[in-house]
Amino acid sequence: MRERYSTIDYHTAGEPFRIVPDLGIPIEGSDVAAKRVSAIDSLAVGRVRQILCFEPRGHADMYGGFIVAPDDEGAHFGVLFWHKDGFSTACGHGTIALGVWAIESGIVAADSSGITDVIIDVPSGRVTARVHTDDEGAVTGADFINVPGYVLTKRVPVQTSRGEVLADITFAGATYAQVDASSVGLSIEPEDVSEVIAFGREVKWLLNDSAHAEHPSDSRLNGIYGTILFTDHSADGIVRQRNATVFADGELDRSPCGSGTCARVATLTEDGKLPVGAELVHDSIVGSRFLARVVAESVEEGRRATTTQVSGIAHKTGEHVFEVDPRDEMTPGFVLR
Repeated sequence: MRERYSTIDYHTAGEPFRIVPDLGIPIEGSDVAAKRVSAIDSLAVGRVRQILCFEPRGHADMYGGFIVAPDDEGAHFGVLFWHKDGFSTACGHGTIALGVWAIESGIVAADSSGITDVIIDVPSGRVTARVHTDDEGAVTGADFINVPGYVLTKRVPVQTSRGEVLADITFAGATYAQVDASSVGLSIEPEDVSEVIAFGREVKWLLNDSAHAEHPSDSRLNGIYGTILFTDHSADGIVRQRNATVFADGELDRSPCGSGTCARVATLTEDGKLPVGAELVHDSIVGSRFLARVVAESVEEGRRATTTQVSGIAHKTGEHVFEVDPRDEMTPGFVLR
């Protein structure tokens, strides 16, 4: 008998997100964070992730999520984010896609005001996709409102193949190392993509197991999820940066990265380069854009923290029923970089 997996696919600023509304495999756990641990340990769940993420049904940079029950009735649903290397703790572009999907599919009814909050439980906490609709009910935009983000450590020296660099490390649902790309002669352009991926991956693994990458209170959030390589293009009072986020094991985000954008906002705010209320114009390596600003400040883990709103939009690219022939020796698939 053939296996069948139904998905609804979106892209947010160019980055794919494959939604699986019904995985068909029970995932144990008292909350979404615990369900992520169960998913990591489950060969059956991991196999479906590989089938939907690996070639020939996906590719090395594919991203998606399994819909699961929320932590409690305060959220509409939960999600386990996945990529080719496993399950992540946060995903801003995915949250935007999920919010648009929830409204467009009718899972959450659009408010007549034109603004609807879709509340989603993710492994790093509870986040919001604030979806905007016009008078006819069509989605016109969506905001990702993240868990609070805060700087863990600043200006960490890292000895790389390109010489010593200084990395700022910030938690924003996942932990990111941030490096000025121009300090090592890199530009954030498609023609430099191979060098960008290689260097971002190198920095990630040099820092991943260090004390700098430890979450202050939850070891499940330890490790560097991604490296943000950025260049600054601020002028005339407008804070604008271009970035490439290399996450997991050498995957490149086509969008400006939702949770990564929150990390940049927290870092820039800490540095006094982004006043509260000001907007970060954040561009990706393919030229897509998020707009981000601080919507609240707090103290988390003894540190100054910012809650960031990231504005963008997601578009549906298709609906799929993926099949697995039991005679197919290529199952669950393969990855080529």
